[in-house]
Amino acid sequence: MRVLKTALPGVVIIEPRVFRDERGFFLETYHATRYAEAGLDVAFVQDNHSRSRKGTLRGLHFQRTRPQGKLVRVVEGEIYDVAADIDPSSPTYGQWVGVALSADNFHQIYVPPGYAHGFCVVSEVAQVEYKCTEFYDPADEGGVMWNDPVLGVSWPVETPVLSERDTRHPPLAPPRS
Repeated sequence: MRVLKTALPGVVIIEPRVFRDERGFFLETYHATRYAEAGLDVAFVQDNHSRSRKGTLRGLHFQRTRPQGKLVRVVEGEIYDVAADIDPSSPTYGQWVGVALSADNFHQIYVPPGYAHGFCVVSEVAQVEYKCTEFYDPADEGGVMWNDPVLGVSWPVETPVLSERDTRHPPLAPPRS
């Protein structure tokens, strides 16, 4: 397993070892001891699974008082996954990283608590599974508009399919001078 650092503190890309042969493949999608040795010593309490069609954009989401860390992977199709720093006291506030995750490349992204997270489906269909460090609480959820001008995320879609909730997220506040 390789763990690649990104420009955002704590956000990492994980490239697991995949063993392929004529039967197919095998990989460990999570191993607590190995992930802890790689710097991801976190406890996961909830697993989520979504299926979406091409052009769907889910995000950018976060929880206000009980933020979730997320270990994200794709089991069918491909997505463009984004983590955005929304902490005004952070030196990387307003910055984001994006990565292609697919059922073919087996890559994962770990998004630590305190970041906004979202993804866009680039294949015909995508199934996404992610582990969370906190339980989801609908009363605690928040979001940032997907096309926020401060963040300036380069999504691979111009007119995404959005939920009603995701159309109402506010912009990120401009950085303080």
